[in-house]
Amino acid sequence: MDVAFTDVSFSYGRKPALANVTWEFGAGVTGLLGPNGAGKTTLLSLLVTLLRPHSGRIAVGGNGLEHSSGRRAARRELGFLPQRFSLAPEMRVHDTVEYTAWVHGLPGAECSAAAERALREAGIGELARARVRTLSGGQRQRLGLAAALAHNPSVVILDEPTVGLDPGQRLRMRERIAAIGADRTVVISSHLLEDIEHLCHRVGVLAEGRLIFAGDLQELNDAIADADTGSHDDSVTLGSRFERAYDVLIARLEGGAG
Repeated sequence: MDVAFTDVSFSYGRKPALANVTWEFGAGVTGLLGPNGAGKTTLLSLLVTLLRPHSGRIAVGGNGLEHSSGRRAARRELGFLPQRFSLAPEMRVHDTVEYTAWVHGLPGAECSAAAERALREAGIGELARARVRTLSGGQRQRLGLAAALAHNPSVVILDEPTVGLDPGQRLRMRERIAAIGADRTVVISSHLLEDIEHLCHRVGVLAEGRLIFAGDLQELNDAIADADTGSHDDSVTLGSRFERAYDVLIARLEGGAG
């Protein structure tokens, strides 16, 4: 399902957060990058209808979010895993996802089967009868993912889904996200460039509220002719070429060359 931002702007009082963002993407995994304060959380909040743009238009599968009917239709297609979320510790895993399915409007008779499917997709089907309080950090994060998938959305938005996880947990979470992105539109915002590099078909880069790049990973590399800073600096660099391309792109903007 396609998602389209057209000339979208948003401000908190007199402080601009997004300025004239135009961006369109569809099925597969799309990464959202940018330094702190770039506008990533605002953009995701607009997409999941927690905020409304001050100007411009957002559409999810043809449903324009400027109308209440469009927002209602879009919410049925949207699944959201925020960076911070709370879970009832004494509830069972299956019951948690079943309740989420019901909250998203599924008929009661369908919620149990929907929870089973979502838990399988998140890779924790075997934990259905466990209490939430017994889960590890990685398992809790995948439970959050299952909750986002409970109503079988076409568009899944993930805000920092691997933050705080150890390397093994991050790997398992990435595997789940990659599988979900095989037949859905997935947006992942992350500070971990390795998540973007390993998962994403395309990437958008926000800085100072502006979308300064949109394309695939190779296009990002190609857009920065001198991204390989090793050719200009004798110091040792341990970053990948993608990380250096991103770093140079942000540095150029901050230096007034963006």
